[in-house]
Amino acid sequence: MASLEQCRAALDRLAQNLSASPDGAVRGAAAVDRSLSCRITDLDVTFVGRLVDGTLMDVTAVPGPPPDRAQIRLAMTGDDLVAMVDGELHFARAWGSGRVKLEAGFRDLLRLRTLL
Repeated sequence: MASLEQCRAALDRLAQNLSASPDGAVRGAAAVDRSLSCRITDLDVTFVGRLVDGTLMDVTAVPGPPPDRAQIRLAMTGDDLVAMVDGELHFARAWGSGRVKLEAGFRDLLRLRTLL
């Protein structure tokens, strides 16, 4: 089971990947300002922050479920988060199989498919 520190490091790597991406399509898709939560189910912790112009900002960990309903909501195990960021788990397959849950508005889903 991935630790809280490993999950935080995976989110930091994801943030770096988003902000450093030279791909114009990815940057265009990420040109949003949305609240974001990522619930790590096996650790009973939620990372909350903002996705702003392709950068994850103000990410903090809170115990339990998220205190507020974010515009983009993810839920998964810590191991799945680490595997996705490391490229060992493909997001679409994990989402299709139910390992990863994603809730967002339709426009956000269309934008996020490029990022994930």
